[in-house]
Amino acid sequence: MKKLIFALSILSLLAFNNATAQSKRQAASAGRLEFIEVEPNVKLHVTDLGNGQPIVLIHGWPLNNEMYEYQYQYFVEKGFRVIGISMRGFGKSDRPYGKYDFDVFSDDIKTVLDKLKIENAVLGGFSMGGAVVLHYMDKYNGAHVSKLALFAAAAPSWKQREGFPYGATDEAAAGLIEVTRTNRQQLIEDFGKAFPATENSISPGMAQWLANISSNASPYATTQSIIALRDLDLRPSLSKIKVPVAIFHGTKDKLCDFVFAEQLHKGIKNSYIVKFENSGHALFIEEMVKFNTELEKFAKQ
Repeated sequence: MKKLIFALSILSLLAFNNATAQSKRQAASAGRLEFIEVEPNVKLHVTDLGNGQPIVLIHGWPLNNEMYEYQYQYFVEKGFRVIGISMRGFGKSDRPYGKYDFDVFSDDIKTVLDKLKIENAVLGGFSMGGAVVLHYMDKYNGAHVSKLALFAAAAPSWKQREGFPYGATDEAAAGLIEVTRTNRQQLIEDFGKAFPATENSISPGMAQWLANISSNASPYATTQSIIALRDLDLRPSLSKIKVPVAIFHGTKDKLCDFVFAEQLHKGIKNSYIVKFENSGHALFIEEMVKFNTELEKFAKQ
């Protein structure tokens, strides 16, 4: 009986010590939000890492913020706070029925930056995300942003139009939109082949990783956002941008021709081009070291 009482006493003491230790445990989380509500019943997924000057990254079509995997840790280690936002309809963000256009995307970015109390950010956008951040700068007069970076931007106009003989023809744009409705899987496969400078310039693993990210997009958002891109003409917005702008573009880009970078540079007064001579559209992984170091240099200027 004494042995039983002794054993129970030991167990009680261990339980008390464990509970005390747990109550003293410091939270492992830094308190950052992973999901931010931008309107009732719509939350966006946000990757928010590090401390220091903020770098805010917007993904391309039909990717999500996971595309910046090889930028996040680099910039955290360099003393930055790096924030990736998945637009509604993409990645882990909500995908409600409704509009998927550049006003909505810009409004969502503004709400996220407001709620995170971000100031003096370097705002970067890739491909369609480049068009998103340009529209954001125009609509909100550069709120929260001190510098702008454009990566293989689908801008100032993704489609050919009067006075702009570059980009997709009406027929090509219509065909792409139709394929999003009828054979999205083939679209992702074909898009992946055209993404790098050559089919062999990124590894099969990298190519599959990008395909998996693209496959995760809402089919409806995929179609609606490319329709919105077709109808977007950002040429009148370029002269309104007053912050410094870095234009990163692959000289072998088959999806957004290098002439886009030249036209952006021509229209944005305080801008410069960084050429990625060995890259197609996937410059952020094809020349990862150069991409990261050039963006770091721009952020520190």
